[in-house]
Amino acid sequence: MKKLHLISLGCAKNLVDSEVMLKKLENYKITQNPEEADVIIINTCGFINSAKEESINTILEMANLKKENAILAVTGCLSERYKDILPKEIPEVDIWSGVGDFDKIDELIKKRKSQFSNKVFLIHKEDRIITGSSYHAYIKLSEGCNQKCAFCAIPKIKGRLQSRPIEEIIEEIKKLKERGYKDFSLISQDSSSYLRDFGIKDGLERLIDEIDKIEGINVRILYLYPTTTTKRLIRKIFSSKNVQNYFDMPIQHISDKMLKIMKRGSNSQRIKELLKEMKKEFSFVRTSVIVGHPGESKKDFEELKNFLKEYKFDRVNVFAYSDEEGTLSYKRNDKLPPEIIEKRLQKIEEIVKQTTIESLKKYVGKTCECFFDGLTEDGLFYTVRPKLWEREIDGDILVNESEINNLKIGEIYNVKITKLLGEELIGKII
Repeated sequence: MKKLHLISLGCAKNLVDSEVMLKKLENYKITQNPEEADVIIINTCGFINSAKEESINTILEMANLKKENAILAVTGCLSERYKDILPKEIPEVDIWSGVGDFDKIDELIKKRKSQFSNKVFLIHKEDRIITGSSYHAYIKLSEGCNQKCAFCAIPKIKGRLQSRPIEEIIEEIKKLKERGYKDFSLISQDSSSYLRDFGIKDGLERLIDEIDKIEGINVRILYLYPTTTTKRLIRKIFSSKNVQNYFDMPIQHISDKMLKIMKRGSNSQRIKELLKEMKKEFSFVRTSVIVGHPGESKKDFEELKNFLKEYKFDRVNVFAYSDEEGTLSYKRNDKLPPEIIEKRLQKIEEIVKQTTIESLKKYVGKTCECFFDGLTEDGLFYTVRPKLWEREIDGDILVNESEINNLKIGEIYNVKITKLLGEELIGKII
């Protein structure tokens, strides 16, 4: 049997596409050793500089490691974004494809052929092999984005918003539930705009209503956008039977001047009102911010810094501004020196570390329903994850004591959280 080595870089949306490719190539045996693989596939990310560097370095590394006559295939956002450049610059790659042909990877490998379709792959009922978990799966709501953020290259890579029909998403969740999956993360570039490409403004609310008709599942929604998130949507999430009070809404900044420069479409007042609404019940609020965007003055930075201290998000992703060609921000002549961006980044990261610890402290003494994930690598603790928290990005809780025997991965147990040690919550299964 031929062997396959697949590397999926970047976001969870990429992972879903990689899982489709795994299904298309299920007659291959998966190997963790690229040197023995007959086919190596790299699903790349091309969003920001650090992601591009990681993708390029991985391609070059695999080109050096692949055995004679093995096929090296490169797919995804980076190859789509630089399809006119990369095949000439890295001739060691045998097959190039972009973001439209994940479901044709078996044909491309068979023919040893490169292909860039003028479309984005959206799933369309394609089966896939779920990786990384026996009970959790990502569900892609849409591809592309209609927002016009000045710093972002995604619309140029993925195009305009294309939503999947509600019926298709519900069918996928039900099929996965039959296979034993019970925890789901709904993902897209802009989930709160779901179905707006069909002229439907409350698409996500309609989807939640259908999700609530399914028994025995747990759901979180990722990546809300301030202009299309409403208080009504927030209240719909609060009242949902299956959707957790989980709000991942990247704000990017809070200064009105910067929000305008970034072309975010919302002002600080609206953002603050939405964030206040999200805290009206026990919830988890995550965001992302960009530090050092062109035009960011010391005053703008201080405003962002003070707001992060004041609001106390549960988690924050902090990004240094990445200068991306083809974006409006790239053309600006008021870019900040790298050393200033780095200093500001460090200051924000210090604040975020403190607010994350304050968020964790809220859980001490509480009992949470948690998914059981087995032993840590060193075998000293069990790990569990609250139903409210997103897999991988929000962390987990260490368990050093259990009143229950024969614990099963993926099952839900009550965990009494007893203390916080540094940045780790410690609990007991009761």
